[in-house]
Parts: sequence; structure tokens; C-alpha cells
Amino acid sequence: MALAYDGAIQRLIDAFSHLPGIGPKGAQRIAFYLLSASEEESRDLAEAISEVKEKIRFCDICGNVCETSPCPICADPRRDHSLICVVEEPKDVMSIERTREYRGTYHVLGGAINPMANVGTNDLNIPKLLDRLKTDEVKEIILALDPNIEGEATTTYLSRLLSPLGILVTRLASGLPVGSDLEYADEITLGRALAGRREA
Repeated sequence: MALAYDGAIQRLIDAFSHLPGIGPKGAQRIAFYLLSASEEESRDLAEAISEVKEKIRFCDICGNVCETSPCPICADPRRDHSLICVVEEPKDVMSIERTREYRGTYHVLGGAINPMANVGTNDLNIPKLLDRLKTDEVKEIILALDPNIEGEATTTYLSRLLSPLGILVTRLASGLPVGSDLEYADEITLGRALAGRREA
């Protein structure tokens, strides 16, 4: 089947269509928008993409995205370092921060156990979490993973792994609908889930 467009425009459409949440039609709309956009707007987008690839890294302590490591949350002495909230992705950190209910630190796993996508426990940022627990400072781990099959499997695995260490292991309370992502939860629902967490 022949492609509808030739050269650079098709390459741009193909590049956008590989992004999560953008299908072929959305990719085409974005590509044609950029075609009619000003030189300055197109250059700003290209520079922003280049800059994020150049400057953004992962925090050596928690795995969150940052420009300098440790990240601002890990480096903040006002945060409660005896409390670690374990999440799947950096975007989940921002979802919880928006609630203004949590003053502890985070640990980003970089995904969840998903045998269908060949993601196992060795592919997650679990060893660094265990290293963080070697200090006497940590008193509670909150497992705040997406309430879907992969998140539940990862929560169960971590709960069994961490419980013998003598640290309180809790999970978010109900209130988050099963099958949804933390990213899409509103602040009130997520705040209530944090406040009503229970032992895992």
C-alpha cells in the first residue's frame, strides 16, 4: 500500500504516530499544524525536545526526573524522609504532589510487573529501594501503584518482599477506580486515597 505523503512530512507523521496516545490521524493533524506554524514556534518545539534529552536525567536516589541529582524532593530537608511513597512513573509523583496531602519522599519503579510486555522484577528500580531501606530512618513505605492488574501484581510482590524487613508497608485506600491510572485521578480522590491508606 502506497503512503499518502512523501518524504519529510510522512517521516514527521510517522514520528508523531509512535508517541503514546497519538494515532495516525492525530499525528497527521500535528504534522500539518507544524507545517503552517511560524518558524519561531517550530524552532521552540525542536529546541524544547533537544533540551529535555540533553538536560533531564533520573535522580540517583528516587528515580524521579530532574536536571540535577538529587532531585528537589530528595534534597528538601523539610520533607519527611522516614516516609517513602513508591510509584510506577515520574508522572505519578506529580499526581500525588498536586494533592498537597503528602510530605514524604518518593521512589519511582520505572514501570510495573507485566509478563505480557516482558517486564519482570529485574526490570524495575527495586534494588535502589532496598538500599534506601538499610538506614534506620525509613519507617513506612506507601505502595501507590496504578489499580490495574500490573499495579496489583507489583504491589503484592513488593508487599511480600518488604513486610519481613520490619517496616510498615501500606497501600492507597479504595477510592481509586480499578483499571485507571493515577495520572487521571482528581486531587480529591487521590487525597482521600492517601489519607485512608491501609497496611498492604
